[in-house]
Amino acid sequence: MIISLLGYMGCGKTHISKLVSKKMDFEYVDLDFEISRKNRMPVSEIFEKKGEIYFRKQEREVLEELLASKTDTVLSLGGGTPCYYNNMEAINHGSLSFFLMTSVPVLAERLRRHKHKRPLIANIPDEDLQEFIAKHLFERNPYYSQARYIVNCTSKTPEQISEEITSLVF
Repeated sequence: MIISLLGYMGCGKTHISKLVSKKMDFEYVDLDFEISRKNRMPVSEIFEKKGEIYFRKQEREVLEELLASKTDTVLSLGGGTPCYYNNMEAINHGSLSFFLMTSVPVLAERLRRHKHKRPLIANIPDEDLQEFIAKHLFERNPYYSQARYIVNCTSKTPEQISEEITSLVF
């Protein structure tokens, strides 16, 4: 079984995926890490040197490979992964998908602290970040909401969220 966690950057996909994988004794796989490994450069460098279209094609290829070859895995997806090609269809066909729904103020607060690591928001002034996230999330929600399960992460600890996901699997 593959469990896919999706949602906007900063929602906790990586941390919660690690907790769920440990709790279930599943392998943990980060899609962006696998794309970086395949291309021998960080995602930010792929965007910078080869562009977003190249990255999205690589993302699709690696996603398909992982969904076809992995078992007992928790897959942490990139924030944009569900929004391109027919990725959401592939994700739902090849895995049990969970959307980690997180409020805009919480996302903005988390992302403000790590903007330099996020090419998409690195140059957005702090005072404009919440509005940018709200607009971007509005565009992405139609894809995210196609997940099999929607987990409201508001006012929950990562441990509570991972427990909720685990209980929905079994």
